[in-house]
Amino acid sequence: MDEDEISHHYDDGNRAFLQAFMARGTMTFTQAKPILAAIFTAQDQLSYEARNRDSTGNRELEGPEPTEPEQVTQEDFDSYVSAASAAVSPFDMEIRSATHQVSKERVYALVNTTSDPVTQLATLHSAEEIAFVRRVIDAMFDRYNTPRMEMLCVDGMQANKLRSAPREEENEESSRVDGADEEGVPATQTVGGLKGLKSSEVETVMRSMVDEGWFERSARGFYSLSPRALIELRSWLVDAYNDPDAEPDEWQRVKFCQACREIVTVGQRCAERDCNVRLHDICENAFWRMRGEKKCPKCSKEWTGKHFVGEKAVTETEAYQRGKRRSGKGRSSLVEGIVQDGEEEEEED
Repeated sequence: MDEDEISHHYDDGNRAFLQAFMARGTMTFTQAKPILAAIFTAQDQLSYEARNRDSTGNRELEGPEPTEPEQVTQEDFDSYVSAASAAVSPFDMEIRSATHQVSKERVYALVNTTSDPVTQLATLHSAEEIAFVRRVIDAMFDRYNTPRMEMLCVDGMQANKLRSAPREEENEESSRVDGADEEGVPATQTVGGLKGLKSSEVETVMRSMVDEGWFERSARGFYSLSPRALIELRSWLVDAYNDPDAEPDEWQRVKFCQACREIVTVGQRCAERDCNVRLHDICENAFWRMRGEKKCPKCSKEWTGKHFVGEKAVTETEAYQRGKRRSGKGRSSLVEGIVQDGEEEEEED
């Protein structure tokens, strides 16, 4: 769509929709319906008033009926999304979409196509907070993402341990320590010119990342990347965490659903540890109906549906269930212990 086409079809209703989209960062059809209903109602009212101003005869006695959200169609939404995406494209932005891995709802996100993605993810935060967010993402896709256990998430205690960057031996003399917390870990420290966060600041940053739509927090308290982050960081995640020189069947940290081809951070995995086949929970029924037998399409291993990606990789273990029964809840220290046990098993293998 060229500029003439945009200017011809693009009106105040489109501008209002784009403003609402930009204020949220992401939008679903359900969220868009009341917004579009309000826009349509306002447009109908303006048309009604214009007709009455121009009329020399009988005046309309009643104004138009307001548009209800239920009257907004998917076609209405798609047309406004298309127009908004065309309008922002000259500014190196576009609207992309992905299916939510749990709710199955289609999520649309306004994406900056040129600037550094990690900087985008925390543009409203300080350099220290941006560095912390990067460490959290590193933990999700590196430390807590192994052939044995693909958590791809962190809980509050694990995030708190990332509040300061690990000090390299050569930086120890130049690192400044300002006190220590109850765990004996430095409360703040300066590493590479950046000062770490306090525990209270970690909680604030994690909450803000959820509020801004970059992280999601589950009922059990695990943080993972949101659909918005997965949409915007897709290429960067592959470049940052996958080995471009790896063999086709070699295990990689970022994997895609065999059915929908989107990144899997919540779902199921092949029982064969080194196999890369993954499925979203929301995709598996349709996928197996098409195939007829529940065997991995690559290695032919029986697909049990009991090998998980995401927080279930730890919460469905016997160790977690035993610890939960003993304590009455799933404690963060329990999660970290299960992860460490898994690392020791991998070293033995």
